Amino acid sequence: MGGDGGPSVVVSALARSLQRHPAVKFILHGDEGALNELIHKRKGRFGQRVAVRHAPTRVAMDEKPSFALRRRRDSSMWRAIESVKTGEAEAVVSAGNTGALMAMSMYQLGLIDGISRPAIASVWPTQRSQVVVLDCGANVECDAEQLVDFAVMGEAFARAVLGLPKPRVGLLNVGSEEVKGHEAVKGAAQILRQAKLPMEFAGFIEGNHIGEGTVDVAVTDGFTGNVTLKTVEGTAKLISFYLKRALKRSLLSRLGALLASGALLALKRKLDPRAYGGGLMLGLNGVVVKSHGSTDALGFAYAIDTAIDMAEGGINRSIATDRAGVRPEAAA
Repeated sequence: MGGDGGPSVVVSALARSLQRHPAVKFILHGDEGALNELIHKRKGRFGQRVAVRHAPTRVAMDEKPSFALRRRRDSSMWRAIESVKTGEAEAVVSAGNTGALMAMSMYQLGLIDGISRPAIASVWPTQRSQVVVLDCGANVECDAEQLVDFAVMGEAFARAVLGLPKPRVGLLNVGSEEVKGHEAVKGAAQILRQAKLPMEFAGFIEGNHIGEGTVDVAVTDGFTGNVTLKTVEGTAKLISFYLKRALKRSLLSRLGALLASGALLALKRKLDPRAYGGGLMLGLNGVVVKSHGSTDALGFAYAIDTAIDMAEGGINRSIATDRAGVRPEAAA
């Protein structure tokens, strides 16, 4: 029921997902009347694969997470997470309030054994392929052990969802030299160098290495990760703005744009944020995916795809197994 588009976006996304995933069933939590009306407009195409569970309230996009946690236990968000807790569902996808979704998920689902804090991960395009970046905002300050948690979660996601047998993992730092960075980053690097994980540790990386595709997983604290995320998004919009203006500047440039329309369309699709699954709340004892609040049906459908891939790939089992194999004393 959350997000800018509300339930109409979710139901439209389901129409796509039902075709993409013929073996998957869905549960919609929210205003029963509104949801059934939207489903009825699809003229029965959903069949028996979509169930509706009534939830009388919703979490507003501007509500404080603490308020939502205390007062919104009959909301669509709470009930959806609860369905994962009880085992009725294997994953939850929401376009609603990010802070409330994280707070409610932590309260109901708890954390995977060995993980001290959850992280918000995001998948970005690079010159080579894709990169998983985490944390993108859940933890402003992190110690060495928490950065190691993020590395384990990132490499597990890269293997389970991106299909990389041995992902390359780097720690975001102010330089690639061994002597640079604060103690948390240095401590995490020491642990990861000695850990026997199904990944290749690339050491320290800088911001430009993310776009270059130097690594498959980029690990950082939530403060730096969120600033980096917003900077990347702003840069992409700036490039789009200048490109559009340049292509409309003259008759000749417009003709060039027409001739290059195929290449421009491919570029637009490559940089489309809807295609990268939204925010992935890793480390929770359940699969939780946060779609962009302003997303449309296509973007929400991609978020559903990611959630299904995470559930089918057994990502949480991989995280628990890999984290158990890392010895904290390696940093001593």
